[in-house]
Amino acid sequence: MNVTLAVKQYISKMIESSGPGMKVLLMDKETTSIVSVVYTQSEILQKEVYLFERIDSQNRDSMKHLKAICFLRPTKENVQHLIQELRRPKYSVYFIYFSNVISKSEIKTLAEADEQEVVAEVQGRSWEPSMLTRCTQGLTSVLLALKKCPMIRYQLSSDMSKRLAESVKQIITKEYELFDFRKTEVPPLLLILDRSDDAITPLLNQWTYQAMVHELLGLNNNRIDLSRVPGISKDLKEVVLSAENDEFYANNLYLNFGEIGTNIKNLMEDFQKKKPKGQEKLESIADMKAFVDNYPQFKKMSGTVSKHVTVVGELSRLVSERKLMEVSEVEQELACQNDHSNAQQAVRRLLQNPRVSELDAVRLVMLYALRYERHSSSILPSLMDELNRRGVSERHRRMVQAVVEYGGKRIRGSDLITPTDAVAITKQFFKGLKGVENVYTQHQPLLHDTLDQLIKGRLKDSQFPYLGASSLRDRPQDIMVFVIGGATYEEAQTVYNLNRNTPGVRIVLGGSTIQNTKSFLEEVMLATGQSSSSSSGERSQGTGRHSNRR
Repeated sequence: MNVTLAVKQYISKMIESSGPGMKVLLMDKETTSIVSVVYTQSEILQKEVYLFERIDSQNRDSMKHLKAICFLRPTKENVQHLIQELRRPKYSVYFIYFSNVISKSEIKTLAEADEQEVVAEVQGRSWEPSMLTRCTQGLTSVLLALKKCPMIRYQLSSDMSKRLAESVKQIITKEYELFDFRKTEVPPLLLILDRSDDAITPLLNQWTYQAMVHELLGLNNNRIDLSRVPGISKDLKEVVLSAENDEFYANNLYLNFGEIGTNIKNLMEDFQKKKPKGQEKLESIADMKAFVDNYPQFKKMSGTVSKHVTVVGELSRLVSERKLMEVSEVEQELACQNDHSNAQQAVRRLLQNPRVSELDAVRLVMLYALRYERHSSSILPSLMDELNRRGVSERHRRMVQAVVEYGGKRIRGSDLITPTDAVAITKQFFKGLKGVENVYTQHQPLLHDTLDQLIKGRLKDSQFPYLGASSLRDRPQDIMVFVIGGATYEEAQTVYNLNRNTPGVRIVLGGSTIQNTKSFLEEVMLATGQSSSSSSGERSQGTGRHSNRR
């Protein structure tokens, strides 16, 4: 089950259905992002798509020699834009594809606007969820793309999970003909979870390549903005990291920071061996950057290498500048161990270090607040005073309480912090005895245990009930997980490892967004009604406030 491939195939089908000839791809803001994630410009040019336009653009020229392929979300705004387009068509013929179900009344309105009979075809599908309605549309569209009609389980402690499950089920029931796929021996399963059940995972610094890039630099539609990197060259101010088109990135997505540095060094040395002169030893990231800068010809033939050297060099600079190894070690201890005495001392020590950034100081206090929320000797008020003395902004200080409101013990439906059943306690005990190979990667997301229990048939119906009377008797084979409030790249790695190590089981992970710490904290502030930009009771990315939780 490959969602990216499914999306790519559907877009290819749209383009191919229009036949030979020069084409323009007419999109909205959201579908532009979808296309940019799955297709490079050079790839789509090979399919005779020579122009890319927004449906809401007012300054498009009339080009009657082009066919228009419209890929739009079925919003009222887009329908209105399309009505105006059809009344005064700029292209010879229109193939219209909506990203989800469109009402018959709107199709009728479009047909009435098509006075010049330029529309050849109207269809609809989608892939990207956002607000609650968008989550429903996105989920049902992904199910259609994967040709799955699943049984649904949801997180009982989350009202939002149940509402989304019911909404998806309603669409499947209403559009039963679209979901009439060939039956499999074991039905697929959709599991809907809520981010608030595990607020710890998105707060942790990461040490694998993809997760580090998103946490420290930010990934947006596979693009990284490096314009603020000191001394950055013009051609590297924005770079693209796509596992589809970058073999090095694909091979190193889930490797840790040390391994990535070694692999880049090996790759550069392989290139270096092809040159008869200048075979210098590469001992550090700085040496590698100097090597690339000093060899223009090498730089031209190895854009991938120069890109990754720049990215890893900036990651290395930030790790050193922000003392992230020391910070991360304490984060991992807070997330995985239960030693209050050592924890409070370690957090205090780092809060007093001026090189620790404001964001890292606040996240340490947040992790402490979540871990020791009800500890009899909690020093949270003292740590909040320490943040105040450091000059941490009031908004950042308010985030500490907001995180506890969002994902504290009162909200959670799981035993995120302290396991209560005998099996979980025994597992934690033996994990402590064995130790860990890397203190920076001790943590495993709650999602790992949830999926492990699901695969083994031990996930409790009392916590994750089925929607409807039916339930699975056999081990699930195709599992789709959706996290309201956003998934993380650490959880993506968990799913990758489970897929690799569990023969016969295929898992796809999705969410209302892909969170890093900054985006997650914005989500938290909106969810708890503490964001100045929040004018309603809706959580960002389509998740509602938790005042209505059971």
